[in-house]
Amino acid sequence: MRTRVSIVEDDEPTRRLLAEMIRKAPNLELVSDFANAEQAIRQIPGERPDVVLMDINMPVINGVECVRRLKPLVPGTQFLMLTVYEDADHIFAALAAGATGYLLKSTRRPELLAAIHQIVEGGSPMSSGIARKVVRSFAESAAPVADVERLSSREQAVLDLLSRGFLYKEIADNLGVSVSTVCTYIRRIYEKFQVHSRSQAVAKYLKQSS
Repeated sequence: MRTRVSIVEDDEPTRRLLAEMIRKAPNLELVSDFANAEQAIRQIPGERPDVVLMDINMPVINGVECVRRLKPLVPGTQFLMLTVYEDADHIFAALAAGATGYLLKSTRRPELLAAIHQIVEGGSPMSSGIARKVVRSFAESAAPVADVERLSSREQAVLDLLSRGFLYKEIADNLGVSVSTVCTYIRRIYEKFQVHSRSQAVAKYLKQSS
């Protein structure tokens, strides 16, 4: 049985290369490809591909938010992030949103094809450098986890949106406050959690919520 794959990528040359790679692979079937997240959100629930290759940096709706919206609608679909971002913030935001794998666009074709098969078989493929960052981040957060109940309801709302990959401006718009107010909430969260970065705060939040 062929693995059905969809692509969400706003860069047309990259999207074409990925589509051609999927078409030529003997055990893969290209279901669809989208130039933006909005199209993907509309169509993927009806197509239900096995795997979605998802870019992060897209206009209007980014790839992390696209995964967050789609995952509840297609729980059987696996989302494999394929991006240039290798910082911890993007990695944890994507995984928290529902992505199962995270690869860099520099990944060679054989490794990418192997990752698609791996994710269908229950694996969580990650570029080696990405995997090391994930392990390191969880190791750093192995100290006693901060109690989320110490946060105010608004701070909890901000942290929840952070864990879903929302940008500061998106959080501000969602909560009806200014970006500076969001920054104040985040600073308080850092103080209460005794962390120094968004990725550390999200890691502790996810660890306590799991």
